Amino acid sequence: MPILIGRLETEHGQKYLVQLCKHFAHKIEASWSDDHGRVDFVYGPAVMTADPLGLTVRFDVDDLGHVEDAKSVIDRHLARFAHREGIEGLIWTETGPEGADTP
Repeated sequence: MPILIGRLETEHGQKYLVQLCKHFAHKIEASWSDDHGRVDFVYGPAVMTADPLGLTVRFDVDDLGHVEDAKSVIDRHLARFAHREGIEGLIWTETGPEGADTP
């Protein structure tokens, strides 16, 4: 099962975490606080944490075929919410089933 780690350096990490979770909660299971959130997508859970320097998303994807969809669903929504900062998405790293990191 691939594990994606996405990171965005921003002083607005908490704001984006809450916006993402609230938005997704309209259609799928989501829970959040100011600095931690979880969204249960059909292809796996995304766990978000915010700190003073940014936002981190850990996405446990169920299948290699869903990796790009998982990245895209977060990036597209984040770009919409963070358009004033010119943000297009997270910087992603992937740990594959064999445990090898890939950019």
